[in-house]
Amino acid sequence: MSYEELDRVGVIERVIEKRLTQREAARMLGLTSRQVRRLRRAYEQDGARALASKHRGRPSNRRLPSDLRREALATVRSQYEGFGPTLAHEKLTELHDLRLSVETLRHWMIEDGLWVPRARREPRIQQPRRRRPCRGELIQIDGCDHEWFEERAERCTLLVFVDDATSALMELLFCESESAFSYFAAMRSYLEQHGKPVALYSDKAGVFRVNKKEPHGGGGLTQFGRALSSLNIDILCANTPAAKGRVERAHLTLQDRLVKELRLRGISDTEAANAFAPEFIEDYNRRFTRAPRSEHDAHRPLQQSDDLDRVFSWQETRFVSKSLTVHYKRVLYVLDPTDAARAARGKTVGIEEREDGSLSFWHGEHELLATAFPKDHGVPQGEVVENKRLSAALEFIKTQQRERIAAKVAKPSTTRRDARLLRAGTPRRPEAGPSLEARP
Repeated sequence: MSYEELDRVGVIERVIEKRLTQREAARMLGLTSRQVRRLRRAYEQDGARALASKHRGRPSNRRLPSDLRREALATVRSQYEGFGPTLAHEKLTELHDLRLSVETLRHWMIEDGLWVPRARREPRIQQPRRRRPCRGELIQIDGCDHEWFEERAERCTLLVFVDDATSALMELLFCESESAFSYFAAMRSYLEQHGKPVALYSDKAGVFRVNKKEPHGGGGLTQFGRALSSLNIDILCANTPAAKGRVERAHLTLQDRLVKELRLRGISDTEAANAFAPEFIEDYNRRFTRAPRSEHDAHRPLQQSDDLDRVFSWQETRFVSKSLTVHYKRVLYVLDPTDAARAARGKTVGIEEREDGSLSFWHGEHELLATAFPKDHGVPQGEVVENKRLSAALEFIKTQQRERIAAKVAKPSTTRRDARLLRAGTPRRPEAGPSLEARP
């Protein structure tokens, strides 16, 4: 019986014992006095079960036909094995013209064993992994977006590097977001302090891993991955957050202790927080670091050939035209006509962009000098152009003029005669009235 029916039994018993009038019982149950008298007679005759609903246990008068249930489940079992109720419902409705609700199909599939709801599934087993034996063999890295300065400043991101063998904090960097240049700065600071680790362990964010199945370029490496590869450092991506649990648990500790330390010192900006980070790292490691199983340090020293300025830059390649011009981010760059630049004509050159926006052009080991001509503004009227760049400037001007002429010809208001004159390079003469050669 339901709770409502049990309450009704108690009220009827009080009526029979004359502790409650029929009118009062009717008001309490929301019934009429006549219904209360009927319930009393039924209770005196058959007991409490007489007050239970007679519809309980009987099939609903609005239930769907049994044939529809058998057909739907047979179709799901034969053609849509492994489909969830929502997707299976879409296929049954669109392809088989079986009309029923998603929830009805869900209940049928659960009762028939074709679908296990999430609440009944066995939890995923996360088996523990032993720590790496050596310091510097595996470094877990991750970014944590949090209100590090509470209400004193805007949210920012903290990049965290944790050693897998000792749980020691290796690097902390406050920044605006998890970008390639942010990780460049953090990784450079790490290398200058500790040397090169064997491998990094991260999540599958776009900074670390190319997630597109068919990327347009880059050799399957992100900018950060390319920088690590040039330093002979590998990067591995975890499939779940629990797999890199040391850095994830470090986030929780930092969100508690570091936030309060910043508050006590009145630090409210990333620059001051980064200056305080080494002091916090030393105190944190003194309290929470554990000894590694092996005394060997797997870090490798930086080599003289490791040019970190070039390694930690955004690198792309561009084609050099016959007139020694290179296009990059809607800007035309004209290379100085040196021997190295002439050797790069018709080939690709490397472009390295720093965080401050400065660029350098490289062909092999030769750095090329270049002058920028913004494509959006063209060559300004009266621009002073050196003789050695005159040819490139004229070529750029011609290209812009041809684009302007093509845009004018494409306008619906341009007549055939005007289009012919524009293509011939003859300037338009003002006309008194509308053209007689209108386009059809």
